[in-house]
Amino acid sequence: MESQNCNCHKTKERSPEEYKCLIHRLNRIEGQIRGIRGMVEKSAYCPDILAQVAAANAALNAFSRELLAEHIRTCVARDVREGRQETLDELVATIQKLMK
Repeated sequence: MESQNCNCHKTKERSPEEYKCLIHRLNRIEGQIRGIRGMVEKSAYCPDILAQVAAANAALNAFSRELLAEHIRTCVARDVREGRQETLDELVATIQKLMK
């Protein structure tokens, strides 16, 4: 089998707007994580740290929801139109992982 036919390393081309939005969200999440580390280093009160962890988790969940929605609108819709029903199985597995 030629490597061209291998779907092992799928990629997605994103619009500049989508890319910018995703990177912006990740940068904010990264800042939140650094802030949490700083709180631990400064021996902040546990409930204060946990509140920031909850905020970071919410930000990651929002990122995941946005990425999943875009995936469904683009990649999944295209593959289903082209008859690649296995993409639905992949989507179900992805959603199951997100819901753990």
